[in-house]
Amino acid sequence: MNGEPGKLVVQLLGPLSAKLNHQPVVPTAPKQRQILALLALHAGRTVTTPMLVEELWGERPPRSFATTIQTYILQLRAKLAAAARDNAWVRRLLRTTPSGYQIDARLCQTDVAEFDRLVRAGRQAAGLGDPAATADLLGHALAHWRGSALVDVPTGRVLGAEVAALEETRLGVLERRIEADLSLHRHADLLGELTMLVARHPLNENFCALLMTAFTRSGRTGCALKAFRRMRAVLRDELGIEPGPRLQRLQQAILAGRMELESAWFPLAS
Repeated sequence: MNGEPGKLVVQLLGPLSAKLNHQPVVPTAPKQRQILALLALHAGRTVTTPMLVEELWGERPPRSFATTIQTYILQLRAKLAAAARDNAWVRRLLRTTPSGYQIDARLCQTDVAEFDRLVRAGRQAAGLGDPAATADLLGHALAHWRGSALVDVPTGRVLGAEVAALEETRLGVLERRIEADLSLHRHADLLGELTMLVARHPLNENFCALLMTAFTRSGRTGCALKAFRRMRAVLRDELGIEPGPRLQRLQQAILAGRMELESAWFPLAS
C-alpha cells in the first residue's frame, strides 16, 4: 500500500467504535460523534450540509452553523491525521464536496456495510431455496450486532431515523433466519431464543407465530395455544385489536391438528 494507512474501521451496530492503524479515533465531543456516525453510515455518499444541520440542531441551528460544521470537520480530520500520519490520505478519506462532506467507501470499512452484504447473500440463498445457507449467512450478519445501534451516540432527526431503520431491518433478518432454522427442523433449539424474543417484543405477531410453530413441532401444542392467548390479550389490552390473519390461521391449524401444513407454514421469502 506504499506506506499508506489501512482502512478506517467503524463499528456502528452497538457502541460507536472507530480505529485507524489500530488506534481509536472516536471523538469525545457528542456532536463530532454524531458527524462521524452519519458520515460512516453514508460512506460513499455525500452527507449534505442541510442534513448535518438537521441532525445537530434540528430547527434551531446557530447563526454560525456553517463555520461550526467546518470546525468540527477540521477537528475530526486532525484526529484522523494523528493516527494516519498522512494528511493527504485523510483528505481523500474525508472529502469536501460542493454540497457537503463524504467518506470514501474504498478507504472505510463498516459493520453496517458487511451486515448489508451478508443479508443480501442470505436473501439470494433464500430465493434459491437453500435454507441451510440462508440460516448461516443471516446468522453471520446478525453476529455483527453488539447491542442497539449507536447506543452511546446522541441522535438527532437524521441519525434517529437511520437507527430506527437499522433496528427494523435487524428484526426482519432475525425472523427470516429463524424461519430458515425452522425449515431445517431446529425447532427444539429455537424455543429459548423465541421465548425471549416474544417477551422482549410483546406486540410482534411474527415472533409469536414462530414460537407457536416451534412449540407445535416440539409436541407442545398446549404451550403454542397459550402463546396465542397471551398475544391476543396483549393486543386487546394495548391496541384494542385482534391478532392478524396469519396468527389466527396458525391457531386454527393447530386446533384442527393439520400438521401436514407445518413444513409450508413459513415459506422462505425471496
